[in-house]
Amino acid sequence: MTNDADLRFAHELADSADAVTLPRFQALDLRVETKPDLSPVSDADRAGEEAIRELVARSRRGEGVFGEELGDDGTGVRWIVDPIDGTRNFVRGVPVWGTLLALERDGRVDCAVVSAPALGRRWWATRGGGAWAGGRRVRVSEVARLEDAVASTTSAAAMPRGWQSVAARVWTDRGFGDFWQYCLLAEGAVDVATDATLELWDYAAIALLVAEAGGICSTFAGGAPEPGHGFLATNSALHDEVLALLGGGDSP
Repeated sequence: MTNDADLRFAHELADSADAVTLPRFQALDLRVETKPDLSPVSDADRAGEEAIRELVARSRRGEGVFGEELGDDGTGVRWIVDPIDGTRNFVRGVPVWGTLLALERDGRVDCAVVSAPALGRRWWATRGGGAWAGGRRVRVSEVARLEDAVASTTSAAAMPRGWQSVAARVWTDRGFGDFWQYCLLAEGAVDVATDATLELWDYAAIALLVAEAGGICSTFAGGAPEPGHGFLATNSALHDEVLALLGGGDSP
């Protein structure tokens, strides 16, 4: 069960990451490499995760970290970490990037924090405690017609063909991308948000945030979110209709 101490510590972890990553944003000596999957990784990604790991090891006995850059400690209670979600933005000087943190116990995420220091924004959620942004509780929209909806995806080119049908129906389609579109969905500003493929560190925090704001997250087949599969989040009212248009596909 999540308690206030877990949430306070999650914010401390976010603070520790922010203190490392924000000074490296737009740094002239930023070092960027290409990982085997052809995605970029910077020295700030690794340093941010290292700062989180050090604080967990120092302050939370028996807990570990499962991070994008440095792997899984193999502990039953773990912090699922994406030190910089939106690395492509980070390395190009676009301020839409953030650290994603989720506390998982017995396979269930009960606490999440998303921190976007270059935007000066932070979101958090606890299971049963609601979703919050900047000190105010947030809720998904009540939009019930696709024709009135705002939809967003990180990469339309990577989406299954059914996404074209969604984009053609909605009031407007955008590419806010990465964590940002899901935070906007939790706030009620976006109604449909999706990615062609996400890993656990990409969605663990945002899935709880969206759920606690009243939304729904699933694979394109309608099942529970799963690593390596498509990820769909909606305000719940539009979920079944979007799933039907996507046709359950995980590839273009």
